[in-house]
Amino acid sequence: MFANLLPDPLHPAVVHLPMALAVLLPLFALGALIAIRRGAAPRAAWGVTVAIAALLVASGLVARETGEDGEERAEEVVPEAAIEAHEEAAERFVVIGGMVLALSLVGLRRDRIGAGARIATTVGTLAVFAAGWSVGEAGGELVYRHGAADAYTEPGRVGGVGEERD
Repeated sequence: MFANLLPDPLHPAVVHLPMALAVLLPLFALGALIAIRRGAAPRAAWGVTVAIAALLVASGLVARETGEDGEERAEEVVPEAAIEAHEEAAERFVVIGGMVLALSLVGLRRDRIGAGARIATTVGTLAVFAAGWSVGEAGGELVYRHGAADAYTEPGRVGGVGEERD
């Protein structure tokens, strides 16, 4: 019933959330550090960072799964090595995101360990950003250099997606 409501392919529709969160997470972590330094309750201020990190990991897992679902079809038009590079970058992104999420949870503590974990997490968010950049760059290569979208277009259709190339 709901399958007809979802875009096909689903992967391009979901990958933007973890990429946006990879950009926003360092900003929210830094903002939380500043708020805590100015007197905000650590759990309340840092809790937003933890929530964003959790959403990043969850959405990254969904993006990875939807990418795996479309892999066979994309392999019809894209070199396998390019797909593997994107997959490996996506795996690194999720692993690094998971590590930063785990560290961010320690940052909920109100003691020195929590304070250190908040600083370490904030630094770690830069690794998440870099990993997100890498996976996005590899995905862009699939689409714009290797024509991955061609696996979903209808040859012969005129006037937009699927239009035959000269």
